[in-house]
Amino acid sequence: MDDIHYLEYKILLRPERFFDPHQFEVYWHKLGLIAPEFKVGVTTNKDGFKRQVREVLFYDTPDYDLYRNAFILRKRTFYTDGWPEPEHELTLKFRHPELAVAAAVDVVPHLSGQADIKFKEELLPLKDSLGGMRSLYSHNCVLLSPGLVLNEGLERITSVFPELAEHCPADKAATISLVNNLPVEEVQVNVGSFDFGHGLTAKATISVWRDRATESAIIGEFAFQAKFDRYDAVHAKARERSEAFFKAAQTRAPEWVKLGATKTALVYNFGKQLVASHEG
Repeated sequence: MDDIHYLEYKILLRPERFFDPHQFEVYWHKLGLIAPEFKVGVTTNKDGFKRQVREVLFYDTPDYDLYRNAFILRKRTFYTDGWPEPEHELTLKFRHPELAVAAAVDVVPHLSGQADIKFKEELLPLKDSLGGMRSLYSHNCVLLSPGLVLNEGLERITSVFPELAEHCPADKAATISLVNNLPVEEVQVNVGSFDFGHGLTAKATISVWRDRATESAIIGEFAFQAKFDRYDAVHAKARERSEAFFKAAQTRAPEWVKLGATKTALVYNFGKQLVASHEG
């Protein structure tokens, strides 16, 4: 079974809090007041509040066969000074609340070029109360500018990711298109990092997703991610400290927290009835 190499903690933030760019700094300041109580070191990057803009697009069949079977297909394009970069990221993610199920899915593509495979434990708040924690496990394949036209249909996608044929029982003739016709504009700051001791450090980001058509905010997110060689080698005290800080970030700034979903779920359910998924 593949080993987890990332711990990624995520808290969704209320979109109405991001009424101007200064709110990135306001929220980071709040976190900076919470961290010392848990002996968590905080570093703010030199350009920590430089805003980076990316376009995020989700693709699926008309019946959302990928998402209903725990897969996410996402294209992310980076922008510099208002212009899209020539390269983009294509990610296929399998995300499930059961570790063994997520580990068993092989996301390695049948496509030339380098593929970055990442296996993560994603830590999220409880769906209906502050101060708790639940886990989702995600197996990710990230491709840089693959020669893959996403609107060629599910059959073409399955030829690149054969595991879909086994785990996504859908009509291979199904078309693939932009989910809810919703292009997302992501504004993110790579704000700094946390040190939980015993060699466990994590990079922190704050972001807001907006509907590109209306420029209205959909959701915000605070996240921090630690990378390591072996999951079982993560020091218990450092893990406990990171979890205590994560829970306190919810309870000490409740006016910022949005419970009940993931960013992807909000895109899929944008303006319509709920779409069933495995995200818990």
